[in-house]
Amino acid sequence: MRNCILLAFLFLCNFYGMSQRNVRDSAIATPWIALHYGLNAPGGDLKERFGPINHVGVMGGYKTSKNWVYGLDGNFMFGGKVKIPNMFAHLADSYGNITDVNGDIATVVVNMRGFNVNTMVGKVFPVFGSNKNSGIYVHGGVGYVQYKARIETQEQVIPTLELKYRKGYDRYTTGLNFHQFVGYAFMANQGFVNFYGGFYIQEGLTYNRRDVFFDQPDVPVSKAQRLDLQYGFKVGWFVPIYKRKPKDYYFE
Repeated sequence: MRNCILLAFLFLCNFYGMSQRNVRDSAIATPWIALHYGLNAPGGDLKERFGPINHVGVMGGYKTSKNWVYGLDGNFMFGGKVKIPNMFAHLADSYGNITDVNGDIATVVVNMRGFNVNTMVGKVFPVFGSNKNSGIYVHGGVGYVQYKARIETQEQVIPTLELKYRKGYDRYTTGLNFHQFVGYAFMANQGFVNFYGGFYIQEGLTYNRRDVFFDQPDVPVSKAQRLDLQYGFKVGWFVPIYKRKPKDYYFE
């Protein structure tokens, strides 16, 4: 697998190095393939459940010669702070410990996990740029988001937290997702230094998908629409793919 990745990377470098472009003098049409990372603070209803949330994602799109950008992006979301109080209090003994099937003190770890997938459309405005393909970059889009509290028992067996029982605690939530971004995109005249960065916000119009929370069995699960906000900064590195240069000399 590593050899295949290395060969693909070398091929891309070769293709990139032999490509044809006139980035400095004109806006060009080119596919974009990007990797990005974002760190977001939760807002709205989401801040009651989780702390800071990381995004690691990919984007595949196309920039036109008019500097419009169209694409799809997806993000894996994860965080280490869960703020749901007393989630397992009813499972603990008088000493505050949860025990596994063997009677040993168990370790239970809870993290935030989720993802989103979005369509997006944006535009590069070539101001403050070194060429007509760099400048203020804005985009927005709509898609799907889902997340939950992931419960791990570190290979111990806790009957009340195994298999389907975990679903009673995980706050599994899904819904419609909107996002906006404003920042700066830079496309180098030469080389691999192509990047973007800026401020990001997303709004999830979501719903609880579980019928009961085991830690609150007497409290009806709200089926009202939630407003799950995330906002922060995102940075990305992208590879534009150009047409191969024509040969300068031909021999017959």
